[in-house]
Amino acid sequence: MSPAPRTPRPRVFDPVKIRTALEGELRAVRAAVEAVCDEPGALDTPTRLGDWTVRELVVHLTAVLGRLPGYLAEPAPDPGAERVDLRSYLPLLGTAAAAVDEEAAGLAAGAEPRAVAERLGTAADRLIEASTTDSGTVITSRFGPMTVADFLVTRLLEAVVHADDLAAATGVAVAHDRQALAAVTRLLADALAARAPGGSVEVRIPPFAVVQCVAGPRHTRGTPPNVVETDPLTWIRLATGRLDWAAAVENALVSASGERADLSAQLPLLS
Repeated sequence: MSPAPRTPRPRVFDPVKIRTALEGELRAVRAAVEAVCDEPGALDTPTRLGDWTVRELVVHLTAVLGRLPGYLAEPAPDPGAERVDLRSYLPLLGTAAAAVDEEAAGLAAGAEPRAVAERLGTAADRLIEASTTDSGTVITSRFGPMTVADFLVTRLLEAVVHADDLAAATGVAVAHDRQALAAVTRLLADALAARAPGGSVEVRIPPFAVVQCVAGPRHTRGTPPNVVETDPLTWIRLATGRLDWAAAVENALVSASGERADLSAQLPLLS
């Protein structure tokens, strides 16, 4: 009997690079939100996120960006408590989707456009200020204990994914920070490899990531028999459920070759 596939070790993200990427991505997000808030009625535009309007999307992003200062003010968790693995963040986030929807709807009511933009800017400023905390400090997030370093990676994920949601809803382009895209692409690729460990499929997301996944015959040399390749934003949309696998393949947004190169059973990673 072949041994069970090994789950790859968790990636260690450089805290300094993550902070720099977060600063760059938040500048891009703020510019896009300000542009949207200058357009009459734009906050009432529907999004691809169920019943959310752009207003609820921006208010939700404001809330998630603003959580670190509050967590830092709370007592530290038990040192022996198991910490949240970054690769498990997406499924945990998926389980909290209903609560997130309710929170966003409640916070969004009645806010004027300029106030919406200003609140997001304030939350972004406070997050950047709090990000200078020692990266090894352990906080209690909504999903369990995490280091500040890991929590900042999740804020980068939220910023990139929701900035793309904003662009899709409004047509306002977001100039994503390159290192932010790189980190989020790698995080989601690692989450796939952890969810479906193995070596029968090689997933390429140039220029940022290559992972092997899915149990089966392992590739060792030459051209892999099963290859999936796509660009970073398409990968982020697939991994977070913004884009359907079959539609992505049909529209040539994904190249999938080989009898095992079908990731529809593994995606999205939120479930």
